[in-house]
Amino acid sequence: MDNLLLDNPRPAAPIAPDTKTREFYVAALGKLDEENIPYVVGGGYAMAHYTGIARNTKDLDIFVKPSDHKRVLEVMEEAGYRTEYFYPFWIAKALCGETFIDILYNSGNGLCPVDDDWFKYASNFEIHGYPSRLCPPEEQLFSKAFVMDRDRFDGTDVNHIIFAQGRTMDWRRLLCRFKSHERVLMAHLMLFGYAYPSERGRVPESLPGRKRTGAHVRDAQRCDRRSDNWRGATPPCRRTPRLDGRSWKRVEHCARGRRRVL
Repeated sequence: MDNLLLDNPRPAAPIAPDTKTREFYVAALGKLDEENIPYVVGGGYAMAHYTGIARNTKDLDIFVKPSDHKRVLEVMEEAGYRTEYFYPFWIAKALCGETFIDILYNSGNGLCPVDDDWFKYASNFEIHGYPSRLCPPEEQLFSKAFVMDRDRFDGTDVNHIIFAQGRTMDWRRLLCRFKSHERVLMAHLMLFGYAYPSERGRVPESLPGRKRTGAHVRDAQRCDRRSDNWRGATPPCRRTPRLDGRSWKRVEHCARGRRRVL
């Protein structure tokens, strides 16, 4: 397979929600644009765009500045939508029936406040035909790196972002994001090296966690002798490699040691 398809995956979109939900998303974003409130789209829409992996998403995630979240809720209420603070220090919601938009301005641990760079490095993007702005891949990774709850771990998403965008991301800027928390990034890079041992070139050698240990060398040597040189996301979730395979046409290594092309 042409490696260019892997280095530059074709942008995808999440599996489309129903018409009413799409109309709600577009109308809500339009109201924010009318009021000149800056925002970027993240979550499942950004993951699909940057990795080429399409999947279901239960909502729309938008990121706004902490100073703007009250105004965002006011605009949503004026438009006739119900609003609520889920956790006031980092997330609120706008609801239309059972459908909702997550309005994020920080992270659950309070370490990822939305700042000007989220907008400075955003890219143009269309959501259901509506022109909008997409969260940068560096901030998408940063916001997911700290999600390590008992019932949710976003390390697989981090792996997918690195695999698909690692050669073009601004790693220096990303490293600045992790100032005082470099070990979190290092942990993700170590997991990436385990999941994709042959793809070490997607991460700069100067980064923490990139150092070639004896285990890394042995992994690389084994991978160099075979074409099916990845483990996918088997460690965090045994179902996720199938998702990789459908989108990237890779070889799945199952937990029982069998392999199959998907």
